[in-house]
Parts: sequence; C-alpha cells; structure tokens
Amino acid sequence: MNQLSSVVVADTEASPAEYLQKLGQSGDGPHDLATAALQLAALDQPDRKLAPYRAHLAEIAEAVRTEFVFIRDAGGAADALASIITRRYGYEGERANFDDPESADFLNVIERRRGLPVALGIIYIHAARANRIDACGLFSPGHFLLRVQVKGSEAVIDPFNGGAIVDRDSPGAPRYAAPLHFRETGSADQPDAFTAVSDADVLLRLLNNIKNRALKLRDPARAAEILGRMATIAPRRGVLWLELGKIQESAGALSSARRAYESCLKAGSGADDIVNEAAFALLALKRRLN
Repeated sequence: MNQLSSVVVADTEASPAEYLQKLGQSGDGPHDLATAALQLAALDQPDRKLAPYRAHLAEIAEAVRTEFVFIRDAGGAADALASIITRRYGYEGERANFDDPESADFLNVIERRRGLPVALGIIYIHAARANRIDACGLFSPGHFLLRVQVKGSEAVIDPFNGGAIVDRDSPGAPRYAAPLHFRETGSADQPDAFTAVSDADVLLRLLNNIKNRALKLRDPARAAEILGRMATIAPRRGVLWLELGKIQESAGALSSARRAYESCLKAGSGADDIVNEAAFALLALKRRLN
C-alpha cells in the first residue's frame, strides 16, 4: 500500500491545536508530516501565515518531480532529493547553533535553510511522498536517518549531511545505540538503527529535541508545554503522560500532574513498570492533595 493512501489530510480551517488533536486521535500515521510540523511550530508563532511555507514545500516537491522522471531505483531517488533540497534550495545541517531550539522549529528551519537532522528529514520525506515514493524515518536515535524505496530497491539517506546515502552494510555505517527518551519499548532491547518508525515517532522526535533543550536550560514550564504537545499527538503512549506528570509535580502544578498520571493509566499501553510507576505516583500525589 502506498504510504499516501491513509495520510491525514490537512484541514486548513482548523487551528493548530485542533489539527494536532485530530492527528493524535487518528493514530500513528501515515500523516502529512510537513503540515504537522508546520502546525506544531505555529503554536509558538500564531501570527505567522502558513501559506508561504506550504507554497515553498510544494515548490520543492514539484522541482523533485522533474528529477524523478529519470530515476530507476532508490539510489537515484536519493540523489535527486539531495540535488534539489541541498544543492538547489540550500538546506544544510545546523552545526554552529545545534542546541538552539529554533533548529527544531520547522518555520525557522525553512526560513534559515538550516536545521536538525529530523527537521531536514521531514522535508525529504515530504518531497518523496508528494511524488508517490515510499519514504519513512528510521530508529537511528543518535542521528536521524530516513529510507526511500523504489521498485524493490532501498536507500538510506542522511539529511543532515547533504542527503548522503548511508551504506548500511559497510563497516562505517552508523550504529546508534542511545535510546530515545520518549520511546516505550517495554524491553531493554532496542531496535536496529535501520528499523522503520511511524510518523508519530518522527514528530515526537522533533518535539523531543525542543523538550530536551528546555530541560537543559532549566525551563520546566516550557518542557511541560512541549510534553503536552507530544502527548496530544500520541495520546496512547503512557510514558509521555508519566514524564509530563513528573515535571508538573516537581513544578508544583499538582492538579495538572494528577490529570497526567490519570491519563497515563487510561492510555493502558506500554510496559507494566510504566503503568505501575504512574499508579504509585498518583497514589502519593493524592495523599499530598488530601
């Protein structure tokens, strides 16, 4: 099945909050990743009009379409994507200000043509899917990679490094091992770096970058705000509600923390230790409130 067949269609009349609520209710995807990333960024910049950004992304997709006429396999598709996104439009990895939260803000990434790997990866995935080429994010937690598939062939792309093709079978291929904080595997075992992830995972990863930078800056209110967005687009992942509750409780927002712990229990998914931890945290919090 082509990945476009069940993508959540953008509702241009919905507010960003309404759009993301609907996206979360629809499951893990496939989603319109670029539109979702725009809507996430719009929550912090409500006065910006999204139409110019949508037009720019459509322009990239159309430019890629002219290159795809000549492709025969996934390697050719990867080369075409890099040619347009990196060389024609000038997108590149943000190295000088890697820890700047704006490097994960999709509106600013488009304006500056620089960003974190996952933000750039969303542009690659958007351009591929707009031309009916299967594309998805990969687990690779230390450095975001994506995969395209064409006629039984596949290519792994590093969007941060000019869209370079990664040879997964070579000794120098990346083998990232650092776990993603938002993943809920229920096991100490982590997937292989080249395992495909859902579109919800890609969006969570984008937000996780912003959350981690807020925590680094000791801004728990901002971290809680971002975690709330993560829980909105993946409401069935109890680990997100649990982390949100912990941050809210530590900041003294006890009623909000209680609701987060209760949402974790209602999510009813994930490892038993997460559910048990939420139950104990809720019980302790109720004792404090009483």
